[in-house]
Amino acid sequence: MSVESVRRFFAEQAPDIEVIELDVSTATVDLAAKAHGVAPGQIAKTLAFRVGERQVLVVASGDARFDNRKLRETFDSKAKMLDAETVLELTGHPVGGVCPFGLATPLPVYCDESLKAYSEVLPAAGSQHTAVRLCPERLAELVEAEWVDVCKLPVAAAGE
Repeated sequence: MSVESVRRFFAEQAPDIEVIELDVSTATVDLAAKAHGVAPGQIAKTLAFRVGERQVLVVASGDARFDNRKLRETFDSKAKMLDAETVLELTGHPVGGVCPFGLATPLPVYCDESLKAYSEVLPAAGSQHTAVRLCPERLAELVEAEWVDVCKLPVAAAGE
């Protein structure tokens, strides 16, 4: 079970971090932000891409958008999002619960610079009802992620 692999990961790697389980869905950035009472940017979304011949995970701020040009320049290849079935097979986590912890298959993980805008972020924890709270630097350290700049941040509306 997906959440159990995440629990095992934290029991071994960071026993001080608790998996938070909610009764409501946190499958989207907006749902997760509302459920946890945080800004959408604090939700650390994890997306799976095929770049060239390899699959990678990229964790980014919930309100950031992936920039195809930056992805191509960073990975020297066009990045294509993986379908839900492939993501579940590779990670062991369903879409809406995908995270870089307790993976079924070892994958390279990259953290986008957008996460550094927050002192605390909340990535999913293997299901559409779970998450963990931690600082972006600890997230990157735990999953041995490389920092990259592959997103565009939202532009504030005029007058804000």
